[in-house]
Amino acid sequence: MRRSTTVSTIFTDELIDRSPIHVPAGVYPPQEDSALLVDALRTSGRAAGSRIADLCSGSGVVALAAAEQGAASVAAFEMSPVAVSCARRNAAATGLDVKVHRGSWTRAVEFEAFDVVTCNPPYVPFDDGADEAVVPDEAGPATAWNAGRDGRRILDPLCERAPEMLVDGGTIFIVHSEFADVDRTVDGLRAAGLRAQVVAQRWIPFGPVLTARAQWLERIGLLEVGRRRERLAVIRGDRS
Repeated sequence: MRRSTTVSTIFTDELIDRSPIHVPAGVYPPQEDSALLVDALRTSGRAAGSRIADLCSGSGVVALAAAEQGAASVAAFEMSPVAVSCARRNAAATGLDVKVHRGSWTRAVEFEAFDVVTCNPPYVPFDDGADEAVVPDEAGPATAWNAGRDGRRILDPLCERAPEMLVDGGTIFIVHSEFADVDRTVDGLRAAGLRAQVVAQRWIPFGPVLTARAQWLERIGLLEVGRRRERLAVIRGDRS
């Protein structure tokens, strides 16, 4: 039987104020990283009146939250056809104006530069030594989190190309785990010419994916033996 879930009211209340977000099997469900990203955008006050792109959009929850925060327009980019359909259905159900485009995050570069870019990319370190088989289906598709051995398969090129997507004075918000090296993201955005800093952090218990990967992360030295909590961070980059 294919799973179909409605995101808990905790996330509904924290992310958007409209109807609940529905997430079918095969789509990454909004979790603490989504909530932290939405909260950072809200705290910044950057959404109102802005042209916004949401990359690696998944269910579309961050894009919908941006629209609800008063964005002038929101374009969501997502590769998975199942997730694209999901995001479009959620936009229709909430009545929020979000245009969902199927394709890689790099498609955003083809559009007129944006005032704000948000991204919750795949960022979990992974290689053939990781215990992929024990990650439960309910966690969503592996493509939504597997990001190479260092977790930076998307993060590094994203940092490099971020200025191309932003107008002068534009801002990018990226959320990911400590295990994908937060300092490297800050340094990468700075190397690309942006002013960058961590603007939000949150410690959370391991979810199903990192629980499955914990012993492997311990073996490669990214995780202290026995620790089962991770630090999430939102990095903000500003183009002068």
